[in-house]
Order: sequence, then structure tokens, then C-alpha cells
Amino acid sequence: MINPFKPVELIKTEVFMSMPAKFRNAKPTSWAIPNRQGAEIECFLEGPSFDREGNLWFTDIPYGRIFRISTKGEWELITQYDGWPNGLKFHKDGRAFICDYKMGLLELDTKTGNITTILGSMYSESFKGLNDLHFASNGDLYFTDQGQTGIADPTGRVFRLSASGQLDRLAINVPSPNGITLNTSEKHVFVAVTRAQQIWRLPLMADGSVSKTGVAIQLSGGAAGPDGIEMDSENGLLVCHLGVGVWRFDNNMLPTHLIYSENKHHHHLANIACSPDGQDLYITESMSGDILKAKLPVPGKKLFGLS
Repeated sequence: MINPFKPVELIKTEVFMSMPAKFRNAKPTSWAIPNRQGAEIECFLEGPSFDREGNLWFTDIPYGRIFRISTKGEWELITQYDGWPNGLKFHKDGRAFICDYKMGLLELDTKTGNITTILGSMYSESFKGLNDLHFASNGDLYFTDQGQTGIADPTGRVFRLSASGQLDRLAINVPSPNGITLNTSEKHVFVAVTRAQQIWRLPLMADGSVSKTGVAIQLSGGAAGPDGIEMDSENGLLVCHLGVGVWRFDNNMLPTHLIYSENKHHHHLANIACSPDGQDLYITESMSGDILKAKLPVPGKKLFGLS
């Protein structure tokens, strides 16, 4: 069953679409000062997610923009607001939920573009800076509070907002919690811990509490650590490893595939979404404004928003 010497299979990406010129205007932003060392950037794309109609949605953090690529391949700017939107996921009822670094947990009306706040704080305290999110099959929402945490400040947090409205802290000592997902049985939460170059596994007990959290994967190298993650239908884990590509690990957390780009400017394969049929992987290359595409070796897990 275990073969740590099995060669990793390579899967090359192709460019699905690239951000049109009319949406590109490199300039200084308040987000880029602490996060990109003040560089003037055209965009930083994140949070890809498909809706029920097959449209691909994603965020642009520094400019507070939410985009949609229609099934006809048309780029549409749905809304722009004074925030830093990162992760985006769809509820089963069609609402889009957004983790916004500045504003907290938000809801987007996909028809009007209106933004409303679901959670702007927790227990009367501000969030550090929300990053990514994932729905369980019962409507519970798991999300990460990353802020500027890291090895020297391991105080990032993982939360669960139940469908009934109860907010629980599942972890409070994470050095940069980023992408988050659940396995197919929903008995384990997986969290990308960027600055520690790790994937954590949080076992869920029958009462919803967490016990015996451990490291599922230890990475090294690249431009930084893991970012977006997602499960496939065989409990393999897809991991965006900045500066490397997208790894696929089997259900024993051993590497089987590496999805990569030959473009030397593609350093930030930051977040991923499986196509509605589960056959293809769509990847936001944050800095270039490119959306990449690759064939999955194993179909992706069915998400709550598409079930």
C-alpha cells in the first residue's frame, strides 16, 4: 500500500483565460505595502469557485473586486468595494460567502452585487484577517483567520460557524492558517499552514470538538508554503504550493502528482476550484492575472454549493 519511492507524475497546465487589459492598471495599493513589499501590481487573484450555472467566480484582493467568467468566456466585474476579498465559496442556496481580510465574513448577492456582513468580529474582538473557507454538507462553514501570523507569531485561528449560527474556535495557535477543506467523510479538517510549510489535520469528534491535531504533510522549498487546498473524491489532497505548483497527495498523504506551469512568470498558483463535473482543475495565478486549467488524475470532491 505504501510506496514512498513511486515517481511523481507531472501534469502540465494550460492558460484557460487571462485578465483583459481593461481591468489592468498597476498602481500602489494599501494591501501591497505589507503583503507585496509595496510593489505596484495589476491584480492578485484568489478564491476561484463555480456556481450552479457553471460560471467561474474569483476575487481580486488589493482592488476589492469580484469577477465572474461566464460559460461563454466573458469577464464580468460584478462588484468593487473597499475591502480585501480572498476566499469565496457558494452556499447551496446560491449565496456567495467571502472571507475578507479587512471586513470579516461577508455575503454577496450575486444578482445585485450587494455586499452584507455576516460576521465582522468574534466574541466582541476583531478578526486578524480572514483568508479562506469551506462548507460542510450540513451547511456548517469552516474558515481561517490568518492575518499576519507566522512562525514568530503562531496565533492564527480556525473557526466553524454552524448552520444554526454558533461560532466555535477549533484552533488558536496556527502560524498562518490559509486554505481549508474537509475529507469526504467530514471527520477531518485539513488546513494549509503557510509559514510552517505544513498541512494540519484536525480530527472532529462526535460532539464537534477537535482532538489530537497533527501534521499531515510537511513541505519544503518554493516561494512560500501551501495556500489553497481541496480534496478529491478518493480523499486525495490537492495543495497549492507557492513557487512549485499544485501537488496531489493520496489518502495516505504521499505525493502522486504535480500540476505545474512552464511559464517562468507563474510563481503564484495560489488557489483552486474543481470544475462542476469534477474532471478539471482551475487555478488562479495571482500575480499574472491568468486562470490556468489542468486535467485531474482523480475527480474532485463534490462541493456543498453544487450538491
